[in-house]
Amino acid sequence: MHAHNVYFSLQDQSQGAIQRLLDDCVTYLSIQHGITSFRCGVRDQTLDRDVNDLDFDVSLHIVFESRAAHDAYQIDEQHDIFVERNSDNWAGVRVFDTSVQSH
Repeated sequence: MHAHNVYFSLQDQSQGAIQRLLDDCVTYLSIQHGITSFRCGVRDQTLDRDVNDLDFDVSLHIVFESRAAHDAYQIDEQHDIFVERNSDNWAGVRVFDTSVQSH
């Protein structure tokens, strides 16, 4: 399995802008073949320990059944639409891809 975790820092951090990004995550990124788990959400602002990374507004967490499914997602037209619709508001994007095992 392959885990794809993305952390978005936004230029416009208003509730409306955050909700638009969350809605677009669901609309454009949750429908590709091979997704076994899909979640997105906002940073929990009540957690601010020294070890917490506070430099993001929205996170996306997708687990794919295989690396091949992840690779197909990256070139999917819906993924491209998502990027086109949202990238103007990104102050930063960090991607963490991991080969994971099911236990």
